[in-house]
Amino acid sequence: MTTDNRFAPWLSWIDSQHEQMLARTIELSEVNSGTLNAEGVNRVRKLLQTYSEALGGTMEVVPVEPFRKMNEQGELISYPLGDALRISKRPEAPLQVFFCGHMDTVFAIDHSFQSVRWLDEETINGPGVADLKGGLLVMLKAIECLERSPYAESIGWEILFNPDEEIGSPSSAALIDEAAKRADIGMIYEPCMPDGNFAGERKGSGNFSVVARGVAAHAGREHHLGRNALRALSEFIVAVDDLNGQREGVTFNPGVSLCQGAVNVVPDLATAHFNIRIQSPDDQGWCLEKLDNIVAGINQKDGISLALHGGFTRPPKVMTESNRALYELARECGHELGMELTWQATGGCCDGNNLAAAGVPNIDTLGVQGGAIHSSDEYMKVASLVERARLSALMLMKMAVNPPV
Repeated sequence: MTTDNRFAPWLSWIDSQHEQMLARTIELSEVNSGTLNAEGVNRVRKLLQTYSEALGGTMEVVPVEPFRKMNEQGELISYPLGDALRISKRPEAPLQVFFCGHMDTVFAIDHSFQSVRWLDEETINGPGVADLKGGLLVMLKAIECLERSPYAESIGWEILFNPDEEIGSPSSAALIDEAAKRADIGMIYEPCMPDGNFAGERKGSGNFSVVARGVAAHAGREHHLGRNALRALSEFIVAVDDLNGQREGVTFNPGVSLCQGAVNVVPDLATAHFNIRIQSPDDQGWCLEKLDNIVAGINQKDGISLALHGGFTRPPKVMTESNRALYELARECGHELGMELTWQATGGCCDGNNLAAAGVPNIDTLGVQGGAIHSSDEYMKVASLVERARLSALMLMKMAVNPPV
């Protein structure tokens, strides 16, 4: 390792923070913060307020709009979400960095996966340890390292801890857009790839629901009077699935479908949910046109009404020159710290998609090293807490000395 001697004393301080970072990661992970558990998300937010006091920034608790989700009856139901937390410092500094990490997990309050355990001397298993609670500590310690250094005055920063990333950030997207107007660079703390590398280009994503309505009738006596909503929904799902392979990089994934009622009744209601992944911004218009055509065709049937809900919430993240320059900086810093890093395209999405679409170059996988996220096997390599905090801190100090924009 050949780390610039100017930065070495401050990076060495991070080494002494390992035990605290690990203890706080475990503390956060043992608070259930499934997205719709607003109380649990707010408990995480309060802990983060305490952890962040050392930074000396201005804190603001920001309520967000409820999440609206379609139920089995085709009705949109509102669910309260936890509050966001925004912290900022030095908005007048020449370089503005936006930090982001989510507080929610995919594990609901009634999920069986609720506690942390050791798998071996190097690895813990627990809900959100990698995605993204370990990353929150990486972020905070990297910023604290910057604040302790003589380079802090050159960088202003804003942190957003958001409560709804795991459902696509529908209610915090506006906060990200606001922050983008003030930011030159973005640093987001999703877990890195299991091998330690970064995600580069990302596909965009859209989540949709469809409600099919027909006419109920007795399946024996008056079957001919019924109009089968499940049949109409099935035609829609087949037509959507047939779009796969028609445009490079675009995939359609029909997911949950629901149709309740007795088998001796022609069903008059059926619902389904599906996801679309797109590779380029132009793909969005093509997808919407195809969906509109399918819906219009089915709605020509007598007694059938099909309605589409939802939309695209994650634009594709394209590798721009400014983004590539930021990745090159990360690679350079990694090399100095003994980490040989690169990046790769992925079909997954995160808040980095939204930030990039707003024109802010960013790396969105600066968090801990782990894997099996979104499952009960989720794990984190505990040594990566310090390793990744040192990486971010070195990037920040180098940007303070030589701004990339």
